[in-house]
Amino acid sequence: MDLAVAVMLAIGYVLMFAPTFRDLATTVWSRDEQGHGPIILVVVLWLAYRKREELFALPHQPAFLPGTACFALGLLMFVLGRSQAVALLEVGALIPISAALLLLFKGRAAVRLMWFPLFFLIFMVPLPATLVVAVTTPLKSAVSAVASSLLYQLGYPVGRSGVILTVGPYQLLVADACAGLNSMFTLEALGLLYMNIMNYKSAVRNLFMAVMIIPISFVANIVRVCILVLVTYHFGDEAGQGFVHGFAGMVLFVVALTLILAVDHGMVALARRFKSLA
Repeated sequence: MDLAVAVMLAIGYVLMFAPTFRDLATTVWSRDEQGHGPIILVVVLWLAYRKREELFALPHQPAFLPGTACFALGLLMFVLGRSQAVALLEVGALIPISAALLLLFKGRAAVRLMWFPLFFLIFMVPLPATLVVAVTTPLKSAVSAVASSLLYQLGYPVGRSGVILTVGPYQLLVADACAGLNSMFTLEALGLLYMNIMNYKSAVRNLFMAVMIIPISFVANIVRVCILVLVTYHFGDEAGQGFVHGFAGMVLFVVALTLILAVDHGMVALARRFKSLA
């Protein structure tokens, strides 16, 4: 690839999506529900950086037809998304346009090499509001019910009305960020990243782990809500809504990662057990 052409394309790529990232930083990414967006972007860049030597070593075998088709699709998505303020299309255009550049300058082998960073960009795309509301509402109700029941069994004066928890003199609203689809989406990304780093080859194992992220995220959200309720009960509403509220978000990821590791090691132990009995 001519270096000057590559540099010009890189500059054009950055200039094209710079307004998109600026808008995301001041709107979607500034809210708790989609605050994982910048982290996903950094992870994608890191994943691509890890593959840089393999990418540069690939022979130049441009795939012009699929590359042009991907670029046209991405450009159409970007124009429609940008002009109509549809973030799903505007941000989603990153995927086909990135794939198009790989196809046009390195070929299909480059896409096969970089498939996971390209796939991981999906987790940066803002979810449709209607989908988020439809899935988040029952999730919040379920998390609230389990958390209140668990704390009540432990002896705390907890009551529940929908997604509002009452503990002592305090009332807490279980927000979307605490138990919604976006939270589950983020933890799914965490689980898939873990599997990619571990470089598992078994499709059955990867599929099982991907499915298990759903109950794992549910349990992690319950733990997060319980922590906020307990902090509010013992230290007051100001403590529950202050630093601890943000810290509980970190606890969510720690609990989820711990459960992922536990499930993964449990699978290994079971496999060895059945193998020894065979």
